[in-house]
Amino acid sequence: MTIEIIKKAAKTSATGEDDTARIVNEMLQAIEAGGEAKAREYALKLDGWDKEIIVSREEIDAANASLSQRAKDDIRFSHQRVQAFAEAQLASMGEFETELSPGLFAGQRLIPVQTAGCYVPGGRYAHIASAIMSITTAKVAGVDHVIACSPTHPDRGVHPAILYAADLAGADTILSMGGVQGIAAMAFGLFTGHEADILVGPGNRFVAEAKRILFGRVGIDLFAGPTEILVIADENADPEIVASDLAGQAEHGLDSPAWLVSTSAELAQKTIELMPKYIERLAEPNRSTAEAAWRDYGEVVVVDTREEAVEVSDQYAPEHLEVQCDDLDWWLKNLSNYGSLFLGEETTVAYGDKCSGTNHILPTKGAARYTGGLSVSKFIKVLTWQRMTEESNRDVGAVTARISRSEGMEGHARTGDDRLYKYFPGEDFDLGI
Repeated sequence: MTIEIIKKAAKTSATGEDDTARIVNEMLQAIEAGGEAKAREYALKLDGWDKEIIVSREEIDAANASLSQRAKDDIRFSHQRVQAFAEAQLASMGEFETELSPGLFAGQRLIPVQTAGCYVPGGRYAHIASAIMSITTAKVAGVDHVIACSPTHPDRGVHPAILYAADLAGADTILSMGGVQGIAAMAFGLFTGHEADILVGPGNRFVAEAKRILFGRVGIDLFAGPTEILVIADENADPEIVASDLAGQAEHGLDSPAWLVSTSAELAQKTIELMPKYIERLAEPNRSTAEAAWRDYGEVVVVDTREEAVEVSDQYAPEHLEVQCDDLDWWLKNLSNYGSLFLGEETTVAYGDKCSGTNHILPTKGAARYTGGLSVSKFIKVLTWQRMTEESNRDVGAVTARISRSEGMEGHARTGDDRLYKYFPGEDFDLGI
């Protein structure tokens, strides 16, 4: 058994977290105290935006008119597949009622949250697909009011393609505001009067930290950090395709990990040799970004067996996991920890990120060990209920009283006693007294 790291990452996803937390805490406290005026102040200071915050119908229509028909068709292509997948997820869930014992009925209801806040990154890149992924999924879940927010550019506001996608997906309100101030606006109900019950969507480290701090006060989709890719490749994989996929994901950011786990030392070494070529073909600033990400966060591991590859991959618990190996069904059955899985050379992370149907809002920094990505279920509360006949109290009431007294909770026990005395006067019960 051999697991050998032949390229070690110089940094980890935890690098720089302390400063981020301090800055975001200060901003959230200031915005909560100062309200809309403080949020506007940050929008002007950080993004140069001093115009209206709520996007008007006229602005949305103007954005739509500015796009080519091809661009709109592509956005609709993505929306249709994301919507269809979300609808299939919803269909897989269900309400039920069951009789657990004679006269004891219990069940569950599926109730969507009332307001969702969807963050759509739009600073360095216009994340059109993020609008589709978050807003569409919330609407399929049945969320009544969906607020979208996205960063502005001084000359045009929110990117027109993001406005078109958000409107198509069903956003009820769109805010021209990004960053921590956008997250705060949705959480505190600024500009809309609707406080978000849940905040979802990807973002930079400041956005992710704002969601983390607010978690508990509001729900969030997941704890997220810089985007990640891990490729598992065997000796039959094409190193050119492997290198292409690693470089493609590394352009996301300076701190975006790109990992390779291979059962072939030859394939691993060849991929390392090819990475400069595939990074070099990117235009600036993407090229420098990918270079830094690969240098500081890239890691390559060689293993002897596919079982070891699974072990290593599950330890990483990557956001995006590609498998370019033989016997794909085996990998599907045996891999456990990942945000989204891409089986075979024919598919790639970019397909899932943009338009193939599965959601691209996914867990990072090892969170795939305990959660999946954004889905319809994130917007739906699974609520339980029960009802009972008087006769069913005969057993449940007595057991509850005895367990409660064993725990030292006399008040709980008496609620069972009182029902037994009322429903079965004159009968004796072992109540643990």
